[in-house]
Amino acid sequence: MKTIHTKLILGLLSILLFAESCSIPSVVQKDSNVKLPNSFVNNTDTANTAKERYVNFFDDPFLVSLIDSGLKNNQELNIILQELTAAKAEVSSRRGEYLPNLNLLGGAGVEKVGRYTSQGANDANTEIKPGEEFPEPLQDFLLSANVSWEVDIWKKLRNSKQSAALSYLASVEGRNFTVTKLIAEIANSYYELVALDAQLDILNQNIKIQRDALAIIKMQKKAGEVTELAVKKFEAEVLKNQSLQYAIKQDIFETENRLRFLVGANLTSIPRKTEGFLEKDLGVVQTGVPSQLLENRPDLKQAEFLLNASKLDVKAAKASFYPSLRLTAGLGYNAFNPKYLLSTPQSLLYNLAGDFVSPLVNRAGIKADYISANAKQIQAAFIYEQTVLKAFTEVMSLMTKVDNLQNSFNFKTQQVSALNESIKISTVLFKSARADYMEVLMTQRDALEAKMELVETKREQMNNMVNIYQAIGGGWR
Repeated sequence: MKTIHTKLILGLLSILLFAESCSIPSVVQKDSNVKLPNSFVNNTDTANTAKERYVNFFDDPFLVSLIDSGLKNNQELNIILQELTAAKAEVSSRRGEYLPNLNLLGGAGVEKVGRYTSQGANDANTEIKPGEEFPEPLQDFLLSANVSWEVDIWKKLRNSKQSAALSYLASVEGRNFTVTKLIAEIANSYYELVALDAQLDILNQNIKIQRDALAIIKMQKKAGEVTELAVKKFEAEVLKNQSLQYAIKQDIFETENRLRFLVGANLTSIPRKTEGFLEKDLGVVQTGVPSQLLENRPDLKQAEFLLNASKLDVKAAKASFYPSLRLTAGLGYNAFNPKYLLSTPQSLLYNLAGDFVSPLVNRAGIKADYISANAKQIQAAFIYEQTVLKAFTEVMSLMTKVDNLQNSFNFKTQQVSALNESIKISTVLFKSARADYMEVLMTQRDALEAKMELVETKREQMNNMVNIYQAIGGGWR
């Protein structure tokens, strides 16, 4: 008889599983399909600056100090750290769902039933011992341990746990990516601030030169060699550059405030090294080979973790179509009087049960969750491919910019040198009445613009160096 019951149960279970599998909607998952070239512009050298820590990469102690402060106090970074704590707790929560639940239960109560009820009439006629009736009111004391466990037949809980763990690792990489961006933002703002200081210094020097020229023009007007027009032209040029001073000072103030925000501290002043900005050595950033991006860039590793997590989410969603098995068991003592509570076996109680549950009604919701999980998996694959391609093109663009900026800087340096000589020559010629005052004025104006552009080109070079360091995955270690 028992064999017949067992076969009947197994037969029903087989039919049920077959029906479940037939009703699961068919979906197509996507694997990432992106291949990186073997080298960046025929560079097969695997030496990589990404593994160099920022304290060694940047040779400016003021900049390193600002980055240290930012990594400690930046609000956005601290917000992400709290998100990491929440993600880690989610992993623990998923792990708890997979493990059995053990509960200890202790209780006491009292109950009074009516005499003319089935329970009351029965209790009144029940003797515990000869001459002892059932107590009234009835007390109840309980001490037990209960266990429940969902047997993870289809690995739904294990896949969910592993998915949560991968999502946590993705959050860690997201935090690392934020670190690289923060370091790059602080460094770029710092070099912008130093460049503005250099431009302000050049402007002050130019104003001094123009004032000297204005004094000469005024003396020549008194001698009748030039008209009032020449004097007014030089005065207007001095006033224009004095006005430009305040525009640069405002840019300096705003850049300092941006740095204060990035480092998360209300610094009274931003310490910096301004001298020798144009002569600052750029250094060499070794980019390695494209495949190293997968190892060094946190955003790529984050996208990879999320892609793997999405695949497990699809498996977990699919397992929801199948029946689930839950086991429950309990062991304890129950008595109406404390002195009988631990009497064995009279007060001993136990239970053992198994529930096999299969979804029948809410299948539309399960199908929707399954299709949604699959759509997110395909989306994660596209995001991974997009992130990899974006990283590669970023590095390529920044690398080509190195030579172009260096060539531009070299020619601008020569231009500034030539214009400085032109100022001297035009001033001498003007004093000897062999050149018009407009030639002197235009030469000074051209020289100022060229010097400003030279500083701006140097700033772009410094920013490009920082951006390459970030693009290859440097800074977060």
